Amino acid sequence: MNRAYSGVNLAVLRGHNAALVLDLLRTAGDGGISRLELAERTGLTPQGVSKITARLREQGLVTDTGRRASTGGKPRTVLRLVPDAGYAVGLHLDRDELTAVLVDLAGTVVAERRSPLAFGAGGDAVVETAASEVEALLAGAGAEAGAEAGAEAGAEAGAEAGGGAGAGDADAGDPGHLDAQDPVHPEPPTPRVLGVGVALPGPLDHSSGVLHRVTGFPEWDGFPLRDALAARLGLPVVVDKDTNAAALGLTLAGCGDSFAYLHLGTGLGAGLVLGGAPYRGPRTGAGEFGHQVIQLDGPPCGCGNRGCIEALCLAAVAAGSFDEAARVLGEGAANMVGLLDIDLVLLGGRTVAAAEERFVEGVRAVLGERARRGGTAEVPVRSAPGAERAVVEGAAQLVLAPLFGRAHGHFPANRNDGNLS
Repeated sequence: MNRAYSGVNLAVLRGHNAALVLDLLRTAGDGGISRLELAERTGLTPQGVSKITARLREQGLVTDTGRRASTGGKPRTVLRLVPDAGYAVGLHLDRDELTAVLVDLAGTVVAERRSPLAFGAGGDAVVETAASEVEALLAGAGAEAGAEAGAEAGAEAGAEAGGGAGAGDADAGDPGHLDAQDPVHPEPPTPRVLGVGVALPGPLDHSSGVLHRVTGFPEWDGFPLRDALAARLGLPVVVDKDTNAAALGLTLAGCGDSFAYLHLGTGLGAGLVLGGAPYRGPRTGAGEFGHQVIQLDGPPCGCGNRGCIEALCLAAVAAGSFDEAARVLGEGAANMVGLLDIDLVLLGGRTVAAAEERFVEGVRAVLGERARRGGTAEVPVRSAPGAERAVVEGAAQLVLAPLFGRAHGHFPANRNDGNLS
């Protein structure tokens, strides 16, 4: 038995166990997996797996994909996930650009839109722009927004993620509203959208979807982005910082259990993965990497401080000195490695993409020098895989991951210890 996927045979955990099964089906890909293999890898009984997969087939999430020879007895029926049984929208709101993607259950991007964005226009204007782009994305892909099945499944996803709300649903986002017997709604698999994940610069409150004083844009302070966009679209919405969304997506992509994702674009932030799960902190305040002061009385930063890494990096980029920007970024990365003892540093963002090799080499050089001086192991530095879409695809995973029990990057209760918190 693979204890990393072990389930608990209690009726109240049927939703948890179904998520275990769905995640194994997702990771099995087109090759599929048999019921016996599912039982072996989850620790559930074969009868329990049969009941779960029967429900998932009724809901259109799973289908037979043929038979596989066995070492004895009759051939095993192989099951696979139906990727087009549902979709999620990922939305990246940067300071000057909007990116939207439509992602199926397997995590494949099936449609994408990009457009300019005036983030400084304020909450109401940005919500209208974002909603119009989402509607155009769905219309172009032929997906149905607001379908009952998708809305309810997405509301459940948002509740597990801790930041979901559905328009007109007073209980959306409340874990007590979840149906413990069925983690997904048993409606036919018409093309449906489970919800919208929104990633944008912080600071913000992930659990309430309310923004704080975004650096350079104080007018956003207190704006209820999650609820406003959910009301406009009629779909569940989950909101998180851009770096946290990317960290979730990179965790699901197998980048490791202990790393920092440093995002340098129009601003600078970090997404932290500790113990296999994105770490937000109790107030979504973790990862405000760009605003650590490393030069007293340095240049002013939009946050109100002086000598912040973000201000120094962006000033070097504006002057055309990518090597200096990489050195500054490396000093901050080395501070973080020393503080958190992480295993890996990943770089992303459009500014990094403009001179990827120079940033990777520059940050690596600083970390290497620190390691040699301290007599410690050198921490690897790499460009984040799929860096161009790391944030927006991670935003879609804010909606999809809870369906597979992955809201926190891994199963927090995947042991036979009865602790499901």
